[in-house]
Amino acid sequence: MTLEIILVALVLIMCIAADKFSGRFGMPALILFIGIGMLFGCDGIAGIEFDNFTMTEYICNIALGFIMFYGGFNTKWKTARPVAVKAVLLSTCGVILTAAFTMLFCYFVLRFPIAESFLVGAVLSATDAASVFAILRRKKLNLKDGVASLLEIESGSNDPIAYMLTVIGIYILNGDNLIKVPYVIFAQIVYGVLIGIGLAVAAIYVLTRTDIIVNGLDTIFILAVVLLGLGLSQLVGGNEFLCIYLFGILLGNSRIRNKGNIVPFFDGVTTLAQIVIFFMLGLLSYPHRFLTIIPISIAIAVFLTFIARPAVVFAILKPFKCSVRQCLLVSWAGLRGASSIVFSIVIMAGGSVMSKDLFNIVFMISLLSVAIQGTLLPAVSRRLDMIDETSDVRKTFNDYQEESSITLMRMFIPKGHNWENKLISEVHMPTGAIALMIKRGRETIITRGNTKICGGDNLILSIPAYENGDNDSLEEINITSDNNWCNRTIRQLDLPENLIIALVKRGEENIIPIGDTLIQNGDVVVIYRR
Repeated sequence: MTLEIILVALVLIMCIAADKFSGRFGMPALILFIGIGMLFGCDGIAGIEFDNFTMTEYICNIALGFIMFYGGFNTKWKTARPVAVKAVLLSTCGVILTAAFTMLFCYFVLRFPIAESFLVGAVLSATDAASVFAILRRKKLNLKDGVASLLEIESGSNDPIAYMLTVIGIYILNGDNLIKVPYVIFAQIVYGVLIGIGLAVAAIYVLTRTDIIVNGLDTIFILAVVLLGLGLSQLVGGNEFLCIYLFGILLGNSRIRNKGNIVPFFDGVTTLAQIVIFFMLGLLSYPHRFLTIIPISIAIAVFLTFIARPAVVFAILKPFKCSVRQCLLVSWAGLRGASSIVFSIVIMAGGSVMSKDLFNIVFMISLLSVAIQGTLLPAVSRRLDMIDETSDVRKTFNDYQEESSITLMRMFIPKGHNWENKLISEVHMPTGAIALMIKRGRETIITRGNTKICGGDNLILSIPAYENGDNDSLEEINITSDNNWCNRTIRQLDLPENLIIALVKRGEENIIPIGDTLIQNGDVVVIYRR
């Protein structure tokens, strides 16, 4: 057991490192997660023999459930409303048409059995929310004409239809009584919707009208409700992904408290879920079998990318007078990924007997889709002139930040400061900064233009918040007597080119450093490192 714990820790660390450096490799981090899984798999250096589809289905369904919840929770309805009809048509009619076209291609061209053709079309009919969200966020890819919101809603809401088609396909493959299929469709939709809405109403009531949940436990409560939704839906035959997605949308667009804590928590949970899914999929794959299924996989991938997906997108979006460029970009962004592979695992875990290697075929197609379409999505968007440079894609997500985020800064005005005895209107504030108040002893003064600044004042400023880039970081260094910087001026320090001292904290005083600033024992030095 000890070795297994160490192995899990090493895998997580490797995936975190892969996520950090994925941009430098020019490919989505999800591909690297799969690669790490394959590295540990049967054909990799670790040689782990893992073929437990039942366990994988159980774990991946929970992980995919959290991805679906966060996709709904982070969908800002105010931004998404103008494209909601188009997105829903793509995630329902579009999924069914894509599945039908793919089924016909597999049956008539590749000569698959009809039931297996249906299943291939079903599992590949949905675009992958994890891949789309990850690429849009990581590349900060805001798209014109509401395409970002369109893709977010489509990819977040089309898994339930694809899953329902997969369940129907399993009935057909196993030769079960097809009279049950209408009830299966009814149960999937109706029970999934009712449970999702019911849980959302209950959770919103608890979080807004009661004090049952102690501050800090909101996230654990929501996590528990997500698991409850997954369990209840499976128990009664409802569509768990539809249930969780609805629950996420309703909860995310309500006025619950502590959203600022909930968002980063589930951002971390979703990232962990993506790592788990893609690593396990890589671990479960058999690369030595890829040679035999590469031609079939490439044929299906090419058909999906260049024929089925564009045909469906143009058929649905052109009646809304969408431009050709918009339709082309939405077509290219139809990534296949984790959800398709998870649905193929559902089929394998059920013990269905197939003449084709469904899992590895779907795995290969999804790998090609994320690697090629995902990697080239920014370039294709730029080529089609569909990137909106004036806005930020994060505004289409429910990160609960207004257009201009602010932060508060306390600025101590010592005796002799050049602002001493000047009016607020006479000093030159940093761009975008506003003086909110002055703390003078025990007195708090709300500032006006004619408020005088005195020596010893603490001036409270509202300034625009800074969002770190991937390679930026602020660090604090506690200076002790044995530190090389102690009792030396900043000018005397041999600092590397990518580092600058931004602030020196000395007791209650914040010192804006200059070359002659002496660093003393007990100081806290804030450094900016690129």
